[in-house]
Parts: sequence; C-alpha cells; structure tokens
Amino acid sequence: MDKVFRAKDKARKHITRDYTKQYELLRENVLELQATNPDTTMKINVCSEPNPGSPTRQFRRIYVCLGPLKKGFKECLRDLLGFDGAFMKGPLPGQVLSAVGLDSNNGIYPLAYGIVESENTESWKWFLDNLGDDLDHGRNSNFTFISDRKKVLHTAVEQLFPNVEHRYCIRHIHDNMTKRWRQTEYRDHLWMCASATTIPEFEHLMKEFRQYDKEACEWLKQIPPKHWARSHFLGRAASDVLISNMCEVFNGKIEKVRDKPVIGCSEYIREYLMKRICNVMKEIKKDKGPLAPTATDILAARKIVASQYISRWNGADKYPVTGALHDQHVVDVRNKTCTCRKWELIRIPCRHVLATLNEMSKDPEVELDIYKWVHKVYFIETWKKAYSFKVEPIKGRSMWPKSECPTKLIPLPHRTQVGRPKKKRRQSEGERLSKNQKASQGDGVNATQEGGSQKPTNDGVQKLSRKHISVTCSKCKNKGHNSKTCKRQGGNQSKK
Repeated sequence: MDKVFRAKDKARKHITRDYTKQYELLRENVLELQATNPDTTMKINVCSEPNPGSPTRQFRRIYVCLGPLKKGFKECLRDLLGFDGAFMKGPLPGQVLSAVGLDSNNGIYPLAYGIVESENTESWKWFLDNLGDDLDHGRNSNFTFISDRKKVLHTAVEQLFPNVEHRYCIRHIHDNMTKRWRQTEYRDHLWMCASATTIPEFEHLMKEFRQYDKEACEWLKQIPPKHWARSHFLGRAASDVLISNMCEVFNGKIEKVRDKPVIGCSEYIREYLMKRICNVMKEIKKDKGPLAPTATDILAARKIVASQYISRWNGADKYPVTGALHDQHVVDVRNKTCTCRKWELIRIPCRHVLATLNEMSKDPEVELDIYKWVHKVYFIETWKKAYSFKVEPIKGRSMWPKSECPTKLIPLPHRTQVGRPKKKRRQSEGERLSKNQKASQGDGVNATQEGGSQKPTNDGVQKLSRKHISVTCSKCKNKGHNSKTCKRQGGNQSKK
C-alpha cells in the first residue's frame, strides 16, 4: 500500500505540473483564439506585483467572449441575461462565472464566461464591466438580468447598471423560505403570488398568504416585488421567466471539466459551444413554420382557449373581451396592450387578443395576419440569424503564436484541504425533488429544451411545475395528510 500511495503521489505531482504549465501558455492560447475567431474578447487580469522587475505575475482572472457568440446574441433581439457562478474542482482555486441568454426557442444561448479567483463583488464588477463593453451598454442599459439573491452580485449590478431590471430566481427564494417554513402550502402561495401578472391579482394573493401565515408573508414582503413578481416586471425582455434555469443548464454541461486546468476547461467550453451551434442548426432546418416551435405551441394552446371568449368593438381601438368566471379585460390594438399584461410580458398574443383578432376578422375590409402581432424575436428567421455565426476551431499548442510579454504567468497559491476532495455539487432541496420527479415520470418528461423542468399551462405560458402538491383529506378537509392517516386534526395543524 505504501508503494501505491507513492505512485499516486508522483502521478498527482505530474498532473499538478501540467496545471501550472497551462498558465504559462495562457497568453498564447488567447492570441490563437483571437486570430481564428475575429472580434473575440479575452482579457487576463493579474495580481499587483510590488516588484516591477519580477519575471512572474500571479494569474487572477480571465474573461472570454467569443466573437461569433457576441454577434449571434445581438441577433437574438432579447435583452435578457442570467448570471451564475460555479466552483472549480481541481487542485487550484477559482470559480467559473457565466452569462447565459435565451434564444428564439427559449433555449439557452451562452454569451460569455470567465474564471476568477473567487465570487466576490470585485470579481463580478470586473466581469460585468467587460461584458458591458462587449455589448456597448453603459450605466443607462435597459437590459434584464436574472440571478440568485447573492449580495455580491446584487451590489455589482447596482453600481454598474442602476437602470437594469434585476430579477431574482424564485427557486432560490423558495430555498431560503424552506429554512423556516417547509410545508408545501408555503411554496404554493409563493408561486401563485409570483405568477400573477396584474397588480390587483398579486395583492389579492398576498392577502390570502397573509391570512394563512402573517410572519411568512411579512418575510416575503421584505423582498421588493419588482425582483420576483411578474405583475411588477417591465416586459422589456419579451420573457416572463421566473427562474435562472439557463445558468443551471450551462453549469450542468461544464460540470465534468471544472476539475481540469485553465486551458483545458476553456477549450472544452469552446468546443461545446461549437457543437451546440451545429445541433441547433439541424433543428432549425427541420422546422418550416414562420415561428419557432415553442412560440408555435404557446400560440396554438392560446387559440383553443380564445374560442371561449367574446370580444366587442367600442368604435375606436379598444375591445372589451369577456370570458367565464368574470374574466373580463380590455385590448388596445393601437398600443398593443391587454389589461391581463400577458401580451406585454412575452410579446405573444394572449387569449383576449386572439379573441379580438377573431372579431376583427369578421370585417371583410380588414386583412389580418396573426403573425404580425407576434414579436419578431420568435420567428424562425431570427432564430436562424442568431446561429449563423460559427465558432472556428483552433490549432495545436505547437502552432500557437508566441507571446511577446516578458513576464510568465503563475497560478495563485493554494493550500490543499485535508481529506478527499468533493466532486459533486451540493444540491438544494428543490433540485433533489425535481430529479426525483423526473425519475418517476421516466420518458414522459418533455426533453425538447435543454435542462428545462418547465411545462406549458393551459394558457401556453412556460412555468415551473410544482412538485409534490400537498394532498387534502377527504374526511376533515385539511391539507397535509389523507383519509387513511387522518386523526381528525384541527384546522391549524397543517402549519405545525
């Protein structure tokens, strides 16, 4: 056994030397990528050195935004980005920061990534500052960001982009809530409040939540609703997404390489992005409709429901639309708004707008094209333009251009922790429940989108499915147990 441990120690030292060697070749890798992929932005940040004559510089951060992805993201026409960070698992410290958007089919579109020393306010500000330069956005940017509730990221966004709409992932809010309130009823109230699209509906649901548990409702009120409730979203991003699932999908794709050296990790991400563009292009060639598949499904689902609504013309540009259960809204065809706000949030006609278009089509002098009322972000042509820019391959190390920088990069010092290093990421309770449900459903889960645990509702809008909804007892009518385990509990026992 002693000989085995000595051999293993030699192998580990050999691998560690390669980790250090790749930092020395990092500048050559940057020159090669910029030569083969024009308009690529790669920036290396080093630690300050008190001795200017030192032949070495300690690596601190690297930022990568490939030119083809930068051009393709601008063609997506959707000003939405999700941010997240993931730990490096190798012998050297670091974290991978990523910026991921959504394409016309609501699939992920990775834009930029970086490897930093740790996830803090300074590293996020450096990453966001470089990203703002690439997208030509300054302090007056009208982008929409979505992330978890990390204070360091919120501070960086607030200082650099004070005018952006910063959404918080509702799943992370629920994870914070489960530290004190674990019952499924709390999750149901949270999701209903977050999914409401109008302020009166939001206030009514918050009032119901307050009646259920005043303390939990007051805790939720401390988070401004503009960060997590659809009723307070501005609708600039043509998306009503509530979760940062796009970042989770990207982190899942690069999970296997976060223990590799810096160049190995970066090259794996580049090759994954190159392959992904090819795979999406194959899917685009199969679709013949004017809209992307996701938008087509949403529109088809809303058409079915719209047949149950009655629309009337007021003689100008407005149409009152009436449905069942006092569902009445007003559609303004000139300003392209509906009082339910679903049209404004995702820019796809809601059931009330479709009922109005059916009424307008009865006029023989009016020629209506339903696709003119859909935002062009959802069209096949937009989808195709976003993936028309290809990531170019690079040559081997021996053919990379030589850097003229006189100093040599070395990694940051790292103290190896005692014990066996952990490989798997610690999952939240919501992620474990999601995986358990997927395993129970088997092949019945829709896997057309990458890493989505979302399903269309009757209205066609994508939202996160609620797992393990609490049962209601048929005897005492209380939630949390069934009739077999009923012991005639009181009405307030479900909270306890």
